[in-house]
Amino acid sequence: MPVLSAFASGLLLGASLIIAIGAQNAFILRQGLLRQHVFILSLICAASDAALIALGVAGLGTLVSQAPLLITVVTIGGMLFLGTYSVIAFRRALNPAAMKATQASGSSLKAAVATCLAFTFLNPHVYLDTVVLIGSLSARFEGEARVAYGLGAALASFIWFFGLGYGARLLEPVFARPAAWRVLDVIIGVVMAGLAISLAVSLF
Repeated sequence: MPVLSAFASGLLLGASLIIAIGAQNAFILRQGLLRQHVFILSLICAASDAALIALGVAGLGTLVSQAPLLITVVTIGGMLFLGTYSVIAFRRALNPAAMKATQASGSSLKAAVATCLAFTFLNPHVYLDTVVLIGSLSARFEGEARVAYGLGAALASFIWFFGLGYGARLLEPVFARPAAWRVLDVIIGVVMAGLAISLAVSLF
């Protein structure tokens, strides 16, 4: 059953790459807890991964790996964006009044989508993981098996982001306390700052 084997291989690899504390995951978790625009944001993350995986499986990975200038530009943009978002998260944690106002009013769909797209496409690792790594490993398969491999990797993203977004509400009893939101925002701030620093280090 080469097709099923390839599908399972893609699914497991996709899951192993995406299930980690990162900018996208932290953002989707917070939006899921707030129950704000969960469907569209989860769809954007999953569909973006699927599109990049398709490009990688189609052979674009080789071109991306040979375009260091593109990776550098994305890295700089991602570093600045993540650094800014880290400051915002820390400010939310230090200012309970502003945090409650944000939860009550919520962010607009336009702002949430823009932030989600930035987290997705200003992260150089997303290109290295989906287009280069998954794309390169797809060379082990041919024909239908290669397509199945790509579909498996893409399905992992859909399962993870929708599961994270809608599963976050299971933690609502914990986040009924303002202190829990403070802790979450501190964690998000640390994660974003850490990612920004790692991108800065990678430039040198």
